[in-house]
Amino acid sequence: MNRYPLWKNLLIGLVLLWGLIYTLPNFYGEVPAVQVSSGKATLKLDASATQKRVEESLAAVGIQHDGLFSDFNSVRVRFRDTDTQLKAKDAIERAFNPDAADPSYVVALNLLSASPQWLTNIGALPMYLGLDLRGGVHFLLQVDMKGAVTKRLDATTGDLRTLLRDKNVRHAGITREGQNVVIRFRDAESQTRARAVITAGTNDLLLTEGQDGADFKVTATLTPLAQKSIQEFALKQNITTLHNRINELGVAEPVIQQQGVDRIVVQLPGVQDVAKAKDILGRTATLEIRMVDDTPGALEAAVTGAVPPGTEVYNDREGRPLLVKKQVVLTGERLTDAQPGFDGQTQEAAVHLTLDSAGARIFKDVTRENVNKRMAILLIEKGKGEVVTAPVIRGEIGGGRVQISGRMSSEEATDTALLLRAGSLAAPMEIIEERTIGPSLGAENISKGFHSTLWGFVAIGVFMCAYYMLFGLVSVVALASNLLLLIALLSLLQATLTLPGIAAIALTLGMAIDANVLINERIREELRNGSSPQAAITAGYDRAFDTILDSNVTTLIAGVALLVFGSGPVRGFAVVHCLGILTSMFSAILVSRGLVNLIYGKKRKLEKLAIGQIWKPGN
Repeated sequence: MNRYPLWKNLLIGLVLLWGLIYTLPNFYGEVPAVQVSSGKATLKLDASATQKRVEESLAAVGIQHDGLFSDFNSVRVRFRDTDTQLKAKDAIERAFNPDAADPSYVVALNLLSASPQWLTNIGALPMYLGLDLRGGVHFLLQVDMKGAVTKRLDATTGDLRTLLRDKNVRHAGITREGQNVVIRFRDAESQTRARAVITAGTNDLLLTEGQDGADFKVTATLTPLAQKSIQEFALKQNITTLHNRINELGVAEPVIQQQGVDRIVVQLPGVQDVAKAKDILGRTATLEIRMVDDTPGALEAAVTGAVPPGTEVYNDREGRPLLVKKQVVLTGERLTDAQPGFDGQTQEAAVHLTLDSAGARIFKDVTRENVNKRMAILLIEKGKGEVVTAPVIRGEIGGGRVQISGRMSSEEATDTALLLRAGSLAAPMEIIEERTIGPSLGAENISKGFHSTLWGFVAIGVFMCAYYMLFGLVSVVALASNLLLLIALLSLLQATLTLPGIAAIALTLGMAIDANVLINERIREELRNGSSPQAAITAGYDRAFDTILDSNVTTLIAGVALLVFGSGPVRGFAVVHCLGILTSMFSAILVSRGLVNLIYGKKRKLEKLAIGQIWKPGN
């Protein structure tokens, strides 16, 4: 008798029910939305307070919304149509950014799933759609590698000045001339000593001695290896910074990857506000360390407009004014790492900074000369600065390890460390190519992909029902369950579906039916050999299993190879392909046999099977 135990039938039913629930969100589509996120690295978004402000700003102008949603870095509100979306954006922009010249928040147009709240609450979300299906914007950015090297040479100029001062080597001036750093001396002895000191202090420079009239000089250039290292770091740092910035737009599955040696591709699916995207991508931010001017009465005078020479007024994260000297002690280029932690003595939350060798030397000198004075760490964006923190220097700090502590929570320490790490672009970039794919074109691609898959499924179904009759119908149901489970898995994993992914789904349907063909033909063979119908069903499924397993494993190996070694669209194809193989194994073997058992399992005296014409030898 062909029967599954009750627990196995229930398991198959629950799996199919799960597949149906997690597939549903993909049929509701998307609706217009407005997203609010922090526009400054030093401003942390409070989700509950932001939601309340959004609701108040919309209520003030009589705009109704269809739901508010929040995550760790944004608040999103969705609407029924684009007209309401645009009006809401203007209202929210006015409420959150009263000073348009200095916006604190990013208010951007977006798209959100229209699926019911109960599906969202259980984590049933639609698949992400790639740029070719959803529409959006594609940028190709050119990284100024020469600019990265120039920034390094400017820093090297200051490093050499500090190094020669520490070693008491007198010079007549250090300047950067093009891609060289030139150090001038009054005598040959100083020139020789300087070369020995620089050689011992760094191995990134090529030194050549020369003479310019009565002056002696040493010309320093970066080694080819150092230049390559600088350029590679600049590219990686820019990609990391772009990831941090694009989070503000709330783009689902953005593509940010290197192209060639000096270009970065950025694809932002679903972005409607191209101007806002360009603004965020092109934003510059620099980290600076300066000394605080705590002269009695100086801050009060500065607030009233009498700013002392050589100082500037900045606000801290709580909005309190602080008088800071203009002279920059260190920049973020000298910071190699920033991690949250705890003070070893007081166990208070702290931020641990790591500086490079040149930064460590400078910081040691500054802290030695400014004990019990305050040092401000500023983040400068769009020409406007804000003080991240202003700790008091308790003593000389050497070794390149710096600790910032005092009246901060663990969460604040984590946020501060993230700010210091995120920093600025390591090299300037410019957009050299921009392509916008409209939602209408994406919808057309989806329609074509959907219809190609649908008609492929229909063609397979008609053939199977005509050739294998009832067993063909069972195969079609199993194939439908395979498609259901595949889409549910892609949705659960929040995979990005692209046109190659749709092609992989269509291919999966064609490959999945192959397992059912093997099973049905094996059952026919058993019937031709004289087996009873019940025995033929059992032998057909059992003996076809090895063949099905072998063919799927070899295909899976090819899919894994594409996944590991491929990139971009190839990886998208491989993900769908590999998942489709796993779901086809489940549907072809368990689901189809479960259906056959339900149809024939209870019949003790079974004379024939509805499996089409059985051709016997000699006929």
